[in-house]
Amino acid sequence: MTTYLVQGTDPALRDREVQRLVDELLGGDDRSLALDDHVVASRRRASAETDDDDRAEGSLELPAFAAIVTALQSPPFMTGARVVVVREIGNLSADQGQWLAAWISDPLEGVHLVLVSGGGRTPAALDKAAKANAHVVGPAAESTADVLQHQLRDSNVKIAPDAAKRVVAHFGDDASRVPELVEVLHATYGDDAVLSLDDVDQYLGDLGTAGRFDLANAIDRGDVGGALETLHRLLTATSAAQPKALHPMQVMSTLGFHYQRLARLDDPGVVTKEHAADALGMRSAGGARFPLEASRRLGSEGLREAVGLLAQAELDLRGASGLDERTLMDVLVARLAALSRRSARR
Repeated sequence: MTTYLVQGTDPALRDREVQRLVDELLGGDDRSLALDDHVVASRRRASAETDDDDRAEGSLELPAFAAIVTALQSPPFMTGARVVVVREIGNLSADQGQWLAAWISDPLEGVHLVLVSGGGRTPAALDKAAKANAHVVGPAAESTADVLQHQLRDSNVKIAPDAAKRVVAHFGDDASRVPELVEVLHATYGDDAVLSLDDVDQYLGDLGTAGRFDLANAIDRGDVGGALETLHRLLTATSAAQPKALHPMQVMSTLGFHYQRLARLDDPGVVTKEHAADALGMRSAGGARFPLEASRRLGSEGLREAVGLLAQAELDLRGASGLDERTLMDVLVARLAALSRRSARR
């Protein structure tokens, strides 16, 4: 039969695509008879749950994978086809990946295999077999703005431009919340209504997550308020793609990396964006324009002051100050953004 590989970086959006594909493959068949759904545990956890003898004999004998083997070797029973879903294939061992690769090259009649990415790097043999023989599918879009556009179009829901902008800003990087929002709006207002900002705002809920470099971008713009809001998202908000909020030292690492890059561009020999791309090891010169402009705005004195602020904040976070971590990070980010704003004015 057919093998499918479902890819995507956002776990929630990826799972929605798996659900859509499985529903399509099952047709009207009874899910309890036709569907086998398995999640491959991480190798560390799998090892902890087995004794030394099991590990010595090889991971093909582990109960979890043995159930996958049994499902793939069992023809459909009282249904038109069997659908076997294997999630988190990056957790498979090399032996397990090799077994699945062999099955893909010679599948059992009447059985569909749905491989779902996640968990780490897919074993080489399975990755090669899947790319050569499987249908690769994934979410139609993964950025919040694109997911919103697709969901609105498919659901026949219309919202005003300012409301759409608010949704994207509110959810940030948490695009997986968009489908649920659109479903709620459709159920509440029906088809064809054009929804205003007030109509949509009451259903938004908590702020979504933000990308780490959204913080650096807001600081470079000199946007103190925007930088602080992004910082608070990083330190508090979670999502399927980011199940844990960041620790302040993780934010410090991101900011340190950012200013190290800007400092590398503070060189008389770096004049064009092509020079900047070479200095940063970037393939495209287009993306080097923004750090080059930020470095020029700050200048040597501004970069020196920024590095000093980062150094002092790290000492404070390690106990040199009596202030709490949240306050220390607020002060640091506000000072860095204000520095960028003053530099731009100069």
